[in-house]
Amino acid sequence: MNTQTQPAIFLGHGSPMNALENNQFTETWKQLGARFQPKAILAISAHWMTTTVAVTSMSAPRTIHDFGGFPPALFAAQYPAPGNPELAQRVAQLLAPIHVHQDRDWGLDHGSWSVLMKMYPEADIPVVQLSLNMNQDEAFHFALGQRLASLRDEGVMLLASGNVVHNLRRLDPRVGGFDWAQRFNQQVRAAIENNHFEALVNYTQFGQDAQLAVPTVEHYLPLLYILGAKRDTDHVEILSDELVMGSISMMSLVIAETLS
Repeated sequence: MNTQTQPAIFLGHGSPMNALENNQFTETWKQLGARFQPKAILAISAHWMTTTVAVTSMSAPRTIHDFGGFPPALFAAQYPAPGNPELAQRVAQLLAPIHVHQDRDWGLDHGSWSVLMKMYPEADIPVVQLSLNMNQDEAFHFALGQRLASLRDEGVMLLASGNVVHNLRRLDPRVGGFDWAQRFNQQVRAAIENNHFEALVNYTQFGQDAQLAVPTVEHYLPLLYILGAKRDTDHVEILSDELVMGSISMMSLVIAETLS
């Protein structure tokens, strides 16, 4: 097993249909899978919202089809990656004294498996998913990322998935990106590149642009875990920052000791 230090990655996952389609974003995910070979993955998805901190602790997590209105082929998709109860326990150890519920019901939702299908199509790397405690503020989620960073030295990839800009009510296929979405996206990118992570924890300071870009926080929070996991010796690579459908940012980034 590979115990080389692993990256912390945030992916803008966009539509669940990316699991079936081939495009510039899925090609990027595929290339990431070729670059990094972790012994396990801790996934943080926008789509598992809880009132406590929880991790999947079963040996065979189910594939959750938590969406509607898509073709039957998407509902038929399966990602039978093994779980890793030992990693689930390790997460609880690192986050103590915060209680971490060992969950045996959830599984892998599309925020995780839709990107993992492209990164590791063989589904042979164990995956544990971490929930988003929606009772806590942004600083809490950033701090959890800091505390989980040591997993990277144990061969565990931190893989978070959401969208920096995510406003489904404003979707418009005729528009690449609304002005407010472009401004917020660029402010986030500039803050990442300049290591101004406090500004991103306190993203509401960006005013109305932030209100429109992040009408609900669950797609933004996964980014904070990855930023929290950055060490001083790490490098940051922005993989893409395109806007699609007017109000969805596909910004993705990898934080690693060395970038190839």
